[in-house]
Amino acid sequence: MSLDVIGAGFGRTGTLSLKQALEELGFVKCHHMTEVFQNPDQAPLFLAAARGETVDWEAVFKGYRAMVDFPGCSFWRELSEAFPQAKVVLSTRDPHSWFKSASETIFQAMQMQVDDPAMKQVSEMAREIVFDKTFGGDISEAHAVEVFKAHEEEVKRTIPAERLLVFEAKMGWEPLCDFLGVKVPETPYPRTNSSEEFQANMAERK
Repeated sequence: MSLDVIGAGFGRTGTLSLKQALEELGFVKCHHMTEVFQNPDQAPLFLAAARGETVDWEAVFKGYRAMVDFPGCSFWRELSEAFPQAKVVLSTRDPHSWFKSASETIFQAMQMQVDDPAMKQVSEMAREIVFDKTFGGDISEAHAVEVFKAHEEEVKRTIPAERLLVFEAKMGWEPLCDFLGVKVPETPYPRTNSSEEFQANMAERK
């Protein structure tokens, strides 16, 4: 099994809804940061990649057909090369709306004190990859929004148009299914992981 779908969009661009959507479409399982919380032994593998070490991406994503969200989206370029047959979905939203959501969720989570040893390792991985590697230690709105925009432009510049879908959750099933060549489900497109839900989940993991 290898990745068929690579999610290049940052967290808080509807990635958990996209994970659920992809799994409903048959791309099971789909990797997301929630998978790292459930399997904390994955954290050192992503840390190794962030530090420039050689990583066997087939091994990292063994058992997964798709990937979205952090930490995987930080390695979209490496993954697009490791899985050349995979299609790339760039989940997106208004940059300032994204920043507000990220500030209320993932940016707060990176600063939380975590007591559980396994969760502490995951938290440290997230801080290094998201806070340090992605945002250079600066999560002010002006800087974070510029990083967000630059990331999206780099993905669009790098991935061939026929291999890339720029996707907003409000677009619903049709463009996603057309891009992936699958039938549109009769169920509504998933909507999950509001800021309030995220905060409640993080409080449980402390």
